[in-house]
Amino acid sequence: MAKVTEKLEGMDVWVYHGQIYIPNTYSAGAVGSRFLIELRDNKRIMGTRCPTCNRVYVPARSVCKDCFGELSEWVEVSQKGTLLTYAVAYQPNPVQPLEPPIAYGIVQLDGADTGLVHMLGEVDPEQLKVGMKVQAVFKVEKERVASILDIKYFKPLG
Repeated sequence: MAKVTEKLEGMDVWVYHGQIYIPNTYSAGAVGSRFLIELRDNKRIMGTRCPTCNRVYVPARSVCKDCFGELSEWVEVSQKGTLLTYAVAYQPNPVQPLEPPIAYGIVQLDGADTGLVHMLGEVDPEQLKVGMKVQAVFKVEKERVASILDIKYFKPLG
């Protein structure tokens, strides 16, 4: 039988062999919470605009990454956008919400200057192309919980 713990020789250190379940809860903060609540309650994708750079960040953030200005202006962006890049996962992973193959992409929504990482759906991974137009597909209202996964995925347009 393997030892669960062992003391390292010559040191006052113990090593635990195994896994410890440590549940964590994190706050999305004021800006992140508003972004997620808009997804849940209104099916709206909101960004924040920099008053100096005029750059629109999606997901919303509180500080501009370029000029460090405070971002307090909220703007609604389109649920449609352009696929900037993508990757396909073929191996299962416990943190993936779906079974492989699962496609992930960076989508720049119309009206935003940044990309949003999310899953891609209703498309064969072999048919994905950089530059293709996509649209958000939301969960039904009763299933939305103020999570980025309230957007089920982005599907190709037309």
